[in-house]
Amino acid sequence: MCMWLVKNPQDYDVLVSSNMFGDIISDLAAQLVGGLGFASSGNIGDNYAVFEPTHGSAPKYAGMYKVNPIAMIQTVKLMLDWLGEKKLAINLEEAVANVVEEGKIKTYDMGGSNTSLEVAQEIAKKFEKM
Repeated sequence: MCMWLVKNPQDYDVLVSSNMFGDIISDLAAQLVGGLGFASSGNIGDNYAVFEPTHGSAPKYAGMYKVNPIAMIQTVKLMLDWLGEKKLAINLEEAVANVVEEGKIKTYDMGGSNTSLEVAQEIAKKFEKM
């Protein structure tokens, strides 16, 4: 599965797996989009959904403003989509894309030295302008 996912990621929309192998596959898939700092996720049922960044809470980094906030922000985008707030979801995704594309404000995993707070503030500025 991992080999085919790396070779042909465009062929997959949804993967179903056991918890252990799902964890391995989700970490691999996260790397296809830039790493765990970019990977959002949602567990979506018929009536309820739970959204979280793929990397989880990262408690060892609490209060350090080090971890890339984009995974959490993209998770909010997924939640907005699920709630039917399509315009807000699109605007949030575009704000993230603009910040990444500009490449001026970046956390360490993106090759920068900015804090997670600075990245989130820059995304918020772009989002407010939309």
